[in-house]
Amino acid sequence: MKPFSEQEVKEFLTGHLKDWTFEMNTLQRDFKFKSFVEAFSFMTAIALVAEKLNHHPDWSNSYNKVSISLTNHEAKGITQLDFDLAKTIDMIFEK
Repeated sequence: MKPFSEQEVKEFLTGHLKDWTFEMNTLQRDFKFKSFVEAFSFMTAIALVAEKLNHHPDWSNSYNKVSISLTNHEAKGITQLDFDLAKTIDMIFEK
């Protein structure tokens, strides 16, 4: 899978993923919840989707906060899989 150029990534973010940033060749976003249980439930929902896609996020969790970074390590950049997973993560968060 071919990675998108930096310009293509920035254009896609502007039009489709406004809460995500592009830093150090990754898509990044931080999420905040009311409790640890909500944050962990969010991560669990993402894990199930990521496993089906065979595309896994780099992430961290501290109590009610979850930080997520997406990139395609094989392609050495952002691919359509990253955009698809980011959109799905946003949908999970909105629920």
